[in-house]
Amino acid sequence: MLTEKPGLIEAVRERFAHVDTCPFEGPRVFFENAGGALTLKSVVDTSAKFAAIPDNQGRDNPAAHALVALIDKAKEDMRVFFNAPEGQFFVGESGTELLFRLIRTAIVGTAPGRVLGSTLEHPATRSAAHHWAEVAGKPHVLVAHDNATGHVNSDAYLPEITPDTRVATILHTSPVTGMGVDVASIARAIRKIAPDCIIIVDGIQHAAHGRLDIASYDIDGYVVSPYKVFSRHGYGVAWVSDRLHAIRHEHLIDAPGNPWEFGTRDTGAYVTFSDVVDYFDWLGGEVSEATDRRARIVAAGEAIHAHEAHLVHAMLHGTGNLKGLAEMPGVTIIGGLDNPRREGLVSLTVAGMEAPDVVTALRARGIRTHTRKADHYSGNILTPLGLGSAVRVSMCHYNTEGEVAQFLQAMREITEAASA
Repeated sequence: MLTEKPGLIEAVRERFAHVDTCPFEGPRVFFENAGGALTLKSVVDTSAKFAAIPDNQGRDNPAAHALVALIDKAKEDMRVFFNAPEGQFFVGESGTELLFRLIRTAIVGTAPGRVLGSTLEHPATRSAAHHWAEVAGKPHVLVAHDNATGHVNSDAYLPEITPDTRVATILHTSPVTGMGVDVASIARAIRKIAPDCIIIVDGIQHAAHGRLDIASYDIDGYVVSPYKVFSRHGYGVAWVSDRLHAIRHEHLIDAPGNPWEFGTRDTGAYVTFSDVVDYFDWLGGEVSEATDRRARIVAAGEAIHAHEAHLVHAMLHGTGNLKGLAEMPGVTIIGGLDNPRREGLVSLTVAGMEAPDVVTALRARGIRTHTRKADHYSGNILTPLGLGSAVRVSMCHYNTEGEVAQFLQAMREITEAASA
């Protein structure tokens, strides 16, 4: 846990912009990390630096050569961070855009057969698979997730896996329930029956919590949105396996290397992801004696997981003399109380109150959270539960137990008023 080393949580928080103050509203606790994590100060500086550089890659001048070298370094940093010794990385417009592009390529470029996904998935994958399966004349089959746990596993996938399953999508962590999924287990189940299936993973919600290990998943595509993992808006990062790369995909005619990128990419985007990897490297050095960079990144992920698990436990079961959500009247926790798959996120409802009113009441008390509605983003999770909306409280490793205490005090006031 990050608080075990004196001064570490303070050093962590010092590296992030606006950690305790909104530039528009003033002091606040930021529990809206699933909507977009806080940004590293180094990312802010890097963005400004590279926005001012007029040169492009591919020219015969020192600036252009330096930009290419920085992009190459960023791709190697990504390789270490994700543990992906094979395949290749590239950036695009956003995580959603990249998922659409990978899924389109896989569906259009494979033989007739089935497209498999799950009802747990974010519309970034579900929408892309639905659209392109329809265009290609392939059935799109959705595995039902478990409403009680907010999760889906390989046992649920297994009955729907057939030898002609050509493309499969997996959500690594749900942005609504907060539950992580065992990607490697599902991929193994698919490979046993459909070994050549193209498997594409939405890692957008998972990445901020660390513990990424593409080499162990046996998949073909993995996508993240860097603004959810301490970088900034305006780009996404994708990894593709050699198998997916070999499938025909769009690029400029006669472009060398069979590329995935369209046009000149922002060098600053690549370098800001290097800033993210450098941060994990630094944190791993603070929580372990590891000398290998990958080992430090792994150690950082384990420390992040432990710290966030502690915050979730405090939120659910209380801290100091404050009762946790489990003891508050009228509060229901989506996915169950002690779900070991939960990654720093608690979604809840309060009897007698609409979720937007709870979010507003929390904001009035200095706590930033978010409403998830049963719309095209979250209806797949909330509608089967009979819910029109829910309150999402999402934490990250730079949050503190003191902030959880502020939240619990605010929730005590809100729930007591609602039950009066």
